[in-house]
Order: sequence, then C-alpha cells, then structure tokens
Amino acid sequence: MSIEFLIAAFIVVLIPGTGVVYTVAVGLGKGRQASLAAALGCTFGIVPAILASLVGLSALMHTSALVFQAVKYAGVAYLLYLAWQTLRDSGPMDLKADRASGKSFWGIATSGALINVLNPKLTVFFLAFLPQFIVPGSGSETAQMLAMSGTFMAMTFGVFIIYGQFAAAVGDKVLRSERVLKWMRRSIAATFAGFGVRLAFSER
Repeated sequence: MSIEFLIAAFIVVLIPGTGVVYTVAVGLGKGRQASLAAALGCTFGIVPAILASLVGLSALMHTSALVFQAVKYAGVAYLLYLAWQTLRDSGPMDLKADRASGKSFWGIATSGALINVLNPKLTVFFLAFLPQFIVPGSGSETAQMLAMSGTFMAMTFGVFIIYGQFAAAVGDKVLRSERVLKWMRRSIAATFAGFGVRLAFSER
C-alpha cells in the first residue's frame, strides 16, 4: 500500500461531508456514546460502495443513467428527510432529547449507514479512486483493493470518532442555551438540505 494512497485517503476522509455533519449533530445532541454509533454506521455505510467497485456494479452505475438517477434521488429524499427531522426536533437528530432516552444506538447507526448507502457518488468515487493506487506485481488487484478499502474504512471511523467526541464536548456547554440550540438546529437542517440539493444537481 503506497504512501500516496494513505495521504490521499486521509485528505478525503478529513473533508467534511454528510457523514461528518450527521456524526457531529448526533454528538452535539446525544453525547459521546451516541456519536460512536453514528461514526460506526457511517463507516459501515461505505461497505456497499466498496463491494460494488469490486464486482463491477459501480461501473454499471457509472454507465447507466437510470440506475444512477434512481439511487441519487433516493439519497436526495433521505437528506431532505433528515433536514425536516432536524427542524421538527425529532428522530435521531433530536438535539433536545434526553441523551439516555433517545433513539437506540442501532437506530442512530442505521441512519448513518443510509446516508452513505444512498449516495451514488460514493460508489462512483471508489470506482475511480482505488484503481489508481494498485501496484502491478504486488499481489492480486482484488486483494490490494480490499486492503485499501479496509484502510479507508479504518481512517473514516477514526476521524469520525474525533469529530463526534469533540462535538459531544462542545454540546455539553453550548446546548444549555435555547437560543443557541435553535440556531444550531436550523444550521444543521440547512446543511443537510444543501447537501441534498447539491446531490440532486450532480452528474456522474
């Protein structure tokens, strides 16, 4: 596994996306343990995209406008749903709920996974990203892609944990103010809606 891949993967993971926003929001509203569940869910949500790139399904998504559009608009709908939930202050994005009695960790992880599963750009990303770093003569291409995929997931989980734990620490202080809570809820909802709109207008 090349150092170039490690650097590139780390940069990609660090860039805030929908998974980061979700993990941070859960950390703010529900605390450290819940943010771990969110990070885990977002990480495992990468698995379908990785498997698709290994078996060639991502190539189908890249070439088939119908498949791509179907997954894309499902993702758009889910992001807008998360934005609406946040504004209504309900579901896994309920920032006002008692952290001990909020939605189960399983539910939080599932919501995090769906964010990545319903993002077709992630599948196409792995199709274009991983093959660039395959080293000829260093074992089978499949084995190399699996190793890189595992490394990418480990990086994702580690970085998301940091984001979530930091958010939980901040949440302990800032969410005591109703005014701050309202501003933060609206900001998070707007961010999810913005990601949804951007995904809606994205091309393969």
